[in-house]
Amino acid sequence: MPRLLLTCLLSLCWLAADAHADWVQAQWNVMGTRATLEFWPGEQDSRDTVALIQAEFDRINGQYSPWREGSELYRVNHTATHTSVTLSEEFAQLIETSRYYTTLTDGAFDISFASVGHLYDYRAGIAPDDDTLAHARDGVGMDKVTLDEQRRLRLHHPATRIDLGGIAKGYAIDRAVAILRQAGVRHAYVSLGGDSYVLGDRRGRAWQVGIRHPRLEEAVAISLPLADIAVSTSGDYERFFIRDGEHVHHILSPASGKPAGELVSVTVLAERGIDADALSTSLFVLGREQGLALANRLPGISAILIDRHGEVFYSDDLMAP
Repeated sequence: MPRLLLTCLLSLCWLAADAHADWVQAQWNVMGTRATLEFWPGEQDSRDTVALIQAEFDRINGQYSPWREGSELYRVNHTATHTSVTLSEEFAQLIETSRYYTTLTDGAFDISFASVGHLYDYRAGIAPDDDTLAHARDGVGMDKVTLDEQRRLRLHHPATRIDLGGIAKGYAIDRAVAILRQAGVRHAYVSLGGDSYVLGDRRGRAWQVGIRHPRLEEAVAISLPLADIAVSTSGDYERFFIRDGEHVHHILSPASGKPAGELVSVTVLAERGIDADALSTSLFVLGREQGLALANRLPGISAILIDRHGEVFYSDDLMAP
């Protein structure tokens, strides 16, 4: 086990150093989580840069929220089982990226998991019974989601729904990084819940990204110096409830419609946020053996997995020689 990661235990968090007076800092709530932005101003007025990123996060949330009646995703889920829906170019690209990850992971990543996912209410502590789950599971599968060359999407089962929750935050992070770079920013940190990107360094010091203990919210096990990389953590503590002693969380196996049970946290490092986001979910569902095998065969991907017994596993590139 590498000494650097010896005590590492869980979910992504950012470890803030003493802020330089000229650093711009902003925090706000969006997409069901907390957004954090810090950067050294570039060529554009820093207030404009913050406003552009806030507006972009709001736009993505408004476009792809499954709950907002005016969103493009809501319209698909409530119309596309009856007739084809023509998608925006961006939405179509997100569907194709999702399909790529479904193929890559043999179905561990599947946006049609929402066919069963919408039956869980984590605030109320509600999970579907076996009969309801079995019926809803018939709607799961990307073979039931078709998209033609004219960007017309159709859902081919009445129970099928889709949700971009596995890639939307990572995609939003990538859009924020593009805005920062366009503004001439070379040193920045941006996060949305468990997804983040560190751009450059912190004006001569490395950005420090930590991995938090899975069951101790404020505990940080280790600080990792990183630059120019996306980081995504999927953990079983983000949305969950306890029922009859069972930890019922939101990371569902598309095959069973039930929470994946072997791991409690997966952290993935990748060049793009959308890839880190999709893969952290995928590896969580795949479990330790298959998840590490996938991470090890993908270039530019690093992964840290923690199982329910607290044991930590690393992709080969993170192991000490």
